[in-house]
Amino acid sequence: MPVVLVVDDDDSIREIAQLSLELVGGWQVLSADGGASALEQAAEHRPHAILLDVMMPVMDGIQTFHRLRADERTQDIPVILVTAKRQADERQVWDGLPIAGVIPKPFDPMTLAQQVSALLDW
Repeated sequence: MPVVLVVDDDDSIREIAQLSLELVGGWQVLSADGGASALEQAAEHRPHAILLDVMMPVMDGIQTFHRLRADERTQDIPVILVTAKRQADERQVWDGLPIAGVIPKPFDPMTLAQQVSALLDW
């Protein structure tokens, strides 16, 4: 069973994502409310994938991503960014980063697991 770490500073987003991935996807879900917690959880539990919010206080998703890649324990975990800031014609802060994909907010809880599966070829 895949284990996914959901990282978002918004409690309701984390809860919706967790319920969606557990009930619809049948996966185990860990959650973190920010970058520091995400780094700890990822290193300790080595999830199969990380859903990472881009806009977070203290340590944003891009900073968290770079820290994950710098740690040999977490450098190979696929990361999918989740963001409300996405316009197709605009250059994005994640352009050129080796991410597995981007899921826009608001996401559909009924199709979230399918989107994650498609991005990761599961």
